[in-house]
Amino acid sequence: MQSLKELTEYINPLYEDNHLIVAVKPPNIPTQGDKSGDISFFEYVKDYIKLKYNKSGNIFLGLVHRLDRPVAGIMVFAKTSKAAGRLSEAIRDRKFEKIYYAVVNGILSEKNGTLENYIIKKSNKLGNIAQIVFENTKNSKFAKLKYNVVKEDIIKNLSLVKVELETGRFHQIRAQFSNIGHTIYGDRKYGNYIKYDRNDIPLALFAKSLKFPHPVKDEIVFVEADLPNCPPFLFFL
Repeated sequence: MQSLKELTEYINPLYEDNHLIVAVKPPNIPTQGDKSGDISFFEYVKDYIKLKYNKSGNIFLGLVHRLDRPVAGIMVFAKTSKAAGRLSEAIRDRKFEKIYYAVVNGILSEKNGTLENYIIKKSNKLGNIAQIVFENTKNSKFAKLKYNVVKEDIIKNLSLVKVELETGRFHQIRAQFSNIGHTIYGDRKYGNYIKYDRNDIPLALFAKSLKFPHPVKDEIVFVEADLPNCPPFLFFL
């Protein structure tokens, strides 16, 4: 991927100024470099900035939050260390409003609600997973989200759900919906696809919008992406 046009189409920048850039991560690539050796979204965004502004050598790009490898959607990166510090602080202070959309298996009896659990991060043969545990479990962390059902497909037995995170725990959305019997479509770690290892089935979890205070300007940034134009989201468009 060499040309600016190709990089622009790939990272889909939705908002950019001198302080930050917001782009849309495709599914099944790492946010940052990992042991797979695959080119990360972080590197793609860096290359885009280098080409667009004709910069040589190493440039600063601050990673302030992450999306799991199979998850697609909106991400914000800082272009300066000052912006990185302030964006990280805003995340710690819970001033980031993150909205996800997910396609889950089944028809939910409660069309809107709140999920509250305690989660610990564990490792097993599937890699790192989040496990729902009792409140007083050692090293457990409180996880909370709100959801509402946007659309239902009775024939396919699927629901499109809007999710607002109130905490940002590891695999939180995936684990909490699995816990209530509505695993996310295509989730091989928490659903029925584990034993088949169906790599052709996408994880239907998409980071759709972000709302946060600009790190320098006195304004609120709101950025929203369109849902992926492919199954299973396509079933609801």
